[in-house]
Amino acid sequence: MTLRELDWNADLGEGSPHDAALMAAVTSVNVACGAHAGDPGLIRRTLELAKRHGVAVGAHPGYFDRAHFGRRELDLPPGELAAQLQYQLGGLLALARTAGVAVTYLKPHGALYHQAGRDPAVARIVAAAALLNGLGLVGPPGSALQAAARSLRVPYAREGFADRGYRPDGTLVPRGEPGDVIVDPAAAAAQVARLTASGTVDTVCVHGDHPGVAEFVAAVRVLLSADGRPR
Repeated sequence: MTLRELDWNADLGEGSPHDAALMAAVTSVNVACGAHAGDPGLIRRTLELAKRHGVAVGAHPGYFDRAHFGRRELDLPPGELAAQLQYQLGGLLALARTAGVAVTYLKPHGALYHQAGRDPAVARIVAAAALLNGLGLVGPPGSALQAAARSLRVPYAREGFADRGYRPDGTLVPRGEPGDVIVDPAAAAAQVARLTASGTVDTVCVHGDHPGVAEFVAAVRVLLSADGRPR
């Protein structure tokens, strides 16, 4: 995977005022499904914006926990988690059909992402939801989610982050701890270059809820390429 081939994804449809600007700077968008953030109208508008920009669209389901933006881990019975995922995916897919947009993958949000990355039981539920709906998966490299995807023969894209700090063991610095978010474009560009050189990522995420995120992404991409344009 070279920098020119790298996919750039962003979590959108979460109520951020920066969605339109960020949509023009990425190649894939993960659309919130109304649990941790978003609502039917916002989902529809985000899908229509993605269609205008010609970017790939993924589902971004999370826990029904708006008070914590889906970033608090929950211990749900397997059947309840499966039902919540299908409920979110069903709504997004129906709105996407109406908008004439293809949804091609699933990327879990927040706490669900991290739980699926380390817990084989949660990973299996998420991977099964992707399989049931004919979607690929985006998630951490070398994780329980990747293993579950392999077991169920679900296409899998390994994800790195441009704007999140990493621990020495390769896990993300928890939110709220020093170094959790990268705001310096040069540091972000260096991290993306390192991840790409390692051969362990297929797509790089930037979070749409950070102030100045569109300018941040543009600066990172200028540092990584001669012209800085989306690839």
